[in-house]
Amino acid sequence: MVRSFAELGAINHLGAAQLPSKSAVALVTEDLLHLMFPGFYDGDRLEGRELGPAITELLSSLEKALEKEVAKSLPKGGGGESVESKVRSFLGRLPAVRAVLKTDVEAVMTGDPAARNVEEILLAYPGIEAIAVQRMAHELYLLGVPLLPRMMTEWVHSRTGIDIHPGATIGASFFIDHGTGIVIGETTEIGREVRIYHGVTLGARSVSGAETLRGRKRHPTIEDRVTIYPGATILGGETVVGQGSTIGGGVFLTKSVPPEHLVFAEHAALQVIPKSERPKGSEYSI
Repeated sequence: MVRSFAELGAINHLGAAQLPSKSAVALVTEDLLHLMFPGFYDGDRLEGRELGPAITELLSSLEKALEKEVAKSLPKGGGGESVESKVRSFLGRLPAVRAVLKTDVEAVMTGDPAARNVEEILLAYPGIEAIAVQRMAHELYLLGVPLLPRMMTEWVHSRTGIDIHPGATIGASFFIDHGTGIVIGETTEIGREVRIYHGVTLGARSVSGAETLRGRKRHPTIEDRVTIYPGATILGGETVVGQGSTIGGGVFLTKSVPPEHLVFAEHAALQVIPKSERPKGSEYSI
């Protein structure tokens, strides 16, 4: 085993700069969710008069924890904006993030008859948690902080089964219904009032020479008011789904769709027959 450390050096991290801690990043992300939705994540009743002091204390704690993890994420001697400045910029953007998250919650209320109230949405809908973490991680991504944004979205991915890269750009009133198995790639652009269901992939084509594609648009653009039903796969940086269009379940799409269009796949004809009449032969065995 010890010999393998010398032979497989690429997966060691010995004698090098300290990396962000997975457990610390998980705690920071949980605290950020507390900040976005006070009273929903800590389980304790929070009176209105207590909100100011509680948020001030949480912000102070978050600032210190973030500075520590951001410092470990940035390359040493890289120059540019200081760790403290990046963290302050990030925290300063959170009120705007919170305003957009309110539209996401409202999109669930207007789009899902099963949603009875805001409390149920925030406590029992994994899509809102995944979107909230991605929106916060996206701000760190825009500030040029490496590692940390991806660790945040992978933390919520492990909790919800929803994989949204922090680089993806997502408009207001975004509704993820159910959510399990959703994948949204780094250069995806999503407009306003978009709804997607479980099992949807907004991905890139598989090609060789990944190094030449880094930093280029590889994932689709989804314009305003698009609905994408379960199991649909939409690939490619040149693929644009026009506003108001609907993508049916199970569709595999690699070309653009004009606005206000419906895309659906022809399904094989189903047969329903009595078991006693099942044709002989292994091809019909179930």
